Amino acid sequence: MKLDFKAMDENWLANFKGGEKGLLAKMFADEHNRIIKARLIAGATVGDHAHEMGSEIIFALSGEATATTDGVEEKLTAGDCHYCPKGHRHFLKNDGPEDFVFFAVVPQQ
Repeated sequence: MKLDFKAMDENWLANFKGGEKGLLAKMFADEHNRIIKARLIAGATVGDHAHEMGSEIIFALSGEATATTDGVEEKLTAGDCHYCPKGHRHFLKNDGPEDFVFFAVVPQQ
């Protein structure tokens, strides 16, 4: 099944998961997965949250950010993949001068 993110509407999600500022997202969701292409604007964060129902995989496309999982910080740039396992907490901060663009997959386990 092809997902054409170029044809999807981009939605503004202010203070996503309790974070600062917001992100722009194109999203596909069904009973098995949420698949998202997003742009976290400069200086924005995705708030600290737990993945109780499933994991999350974030693949960095451009820009830079810091992912913090269970208190451990990791820098992300294009080509990096961040993984937050089921049952763990994480948040994301765009600490670069441009949008942090990424794909995310959140299985509905």
